[in-house]
Amino acid sequence: MRFGPSVAIFLLAVVGCTNHPDAPARPQPVAPGDPAVTSESSERGTVEIIELARGLDHPWGMSFLPDRRILVTERAGRLLLLSAEGGLIAQISGLPSIFVSGQAGLLDVALAPDFERSGWVYLSFAKSNLRGNLAGTAVFRGRLVGNALQDGEVIYEQQPKLSSGTHVGSRLVFDDAGHLFVTQGENNKRATAQELDKLQGKLVRLNADGSVPSDNPFVGREGVRPEIWSYGHRNMQGAAMNPWTHVLWTSEHGPKGGDEINIPEAGKNYGWPIITWGINYDGKPIPEAVSNAAEGMQQPHHYWPVSPAVSGMAFYAAERIPAWQHSLFLGALAGSSLIRLQLDGDRITGEERLLSKRNERIRDVRVGPDGLVYVLTDAADGKLLRIDLKAQ
Repeated sequence: MRFGPSVAIFLLAVVGCTNHPDAPARPQPVAPGDPAVTSESSERGTVEIIELARGLDHPWGMSFLPDRRILVTERAGRLLLLSAEGGLIAQISGLPSIFVSGQAGLLDVALAPDFERSGWVYLSFAKSNLRGNLAGTAVFRGRLVGNALQDGEVIYEQQPKLSSGTHVGSRLVFDDAGHLFVTQGENNKRATAQELDKLQGKLVRLNADGSVPSDNPFVGREGVRPEIWSYGHRNMQGAAMNPWTHVLWTSEHGPKGGDEINIPEAGKNYGWPIITWGINYDGKPIPEAVSNAAEGMQQPHHYWPVSPAVSGMAFYAAERIPAWQHSLFLGALAGSSLIRLQLDGDRITGEERLLSKRNERIRDVRVGPDGLVYVLTDAADGKLLRIDLKAQ
């Protein structure tokens, strides 16, 4: 594994438990080197791409610490601490046992709103059943002390556990009141997205300790899971809080076509699999689908007829790059690009695709404390890229 640039790189912690038999015991550090810098033309100027780190094993999510160091998850079950310039500082210990298969593994990472006081770090991951053959999305939190997570606890588990390694989501986002939103998938069990006694295909809203907020829309309804905020979702792999409206937006994988952006409202049904703008991968209609619209089911805020396979997302509200203000960035996996949507309020007025010539799957995108855009590429030799715009 190669990282750079940095000062001398060395490993300070051991990996948390994982049941992935092929995972190496730890990443192998090498001597630092100069970052690779490339550029490309865009609608707003010249995009400069700096390669901060490579050799990441299918990195999935990242979060910036207050001192600008970066926590990065690898799907195989490792949580890495990188310097602001991409150098490996440590591998964080104290993680839970993680089910690693296909799309399942260690997923997103988020800091508690009061992290500087509490030290809580939140992780979403796939947690297995007792037999170890099926899993569901779960949330773990631990206090970051040095290079370890201490006082660790699983605060949420998707029930029942139905995933064999598909459609697990997941992103973690806190709102202004300290509630935690957890995006999930329907484990490729389509009908469950409409079944309110199950947590598949649901956006859930929790208190920071995993308890259920008393004002969740289904609290007190018999036979309905009180954690549910909205339902009828397929596989939500992107989520971000709109910095101007303070409302959550999510991105969701459709089947073949029909990737979506939603602004999920409490108690609303977003239709999957009854309504969809996509079709099955074999070219046939989704068996349960009646149309692309139905009474009582919400239309997506935006959709793509051809799926780019959208993943992580981030709003741009920083002052560093005026030409990108009021933009929404999304990673594209099948589309192998960074999608920039121009916004006018909540209205999407334009789309631009960046980094397409690199032909790399983009798993996550965040805006750093420096106002630059950071992305993770999804590969066995995954990269952390830092992106700037030089205006024309």
